Amino acid sequence: MDARDADLKKELNATLQARRELGEEYESALVDSFLEKVDQRIDGAVERRVRRQLAEQQMQVARGSRGPRPTDSWGERFGFGIVSLVLAIPLSAIGGGVAHLPGLLISWVGIVGVNVVQATRSNPGLFGGRRGRSGDGDWED
Repeated sequence: MDARDADLKKELNATLQARRELGEEYESALVDSFLEKVDQRIDGAVERRVRRQLAEQQMQVARGSRGPRPTDSWGERFGFGIVSLVLAIPLSAIGGGVAHLPGLLISWVGIVGVNVVQATRSNPGLFGGRRGRSGDGDWED
């Protein structure tokens, strides 16, 4: 139990003691007062969390990094690569069988294109490097 929980427990005990001493006619006011203190505690905790998350996001933006994405995992990239290679076999056979070498080349250009798009989506700075902003708002090379 941390100090804030201990303070809240003391407040509850004081409220219960005051209710015993003052009687039932003050019960509603005492309960409302205690609930107001609980609401303030919750509001403070939520505000601290929101400020912390905003500060973390601002730090990520300042560093030029993007936040973690749940769909951007190693398993997803590996699975995409495997599925791409498995589908490349029948696409190569169909393209090569129907249009010979040009059909085979077109099917592989499509396969490579899909993989490049996926890689670029996962890592925006992968091809051509990342460019940052200078102080005056212009892009630096």
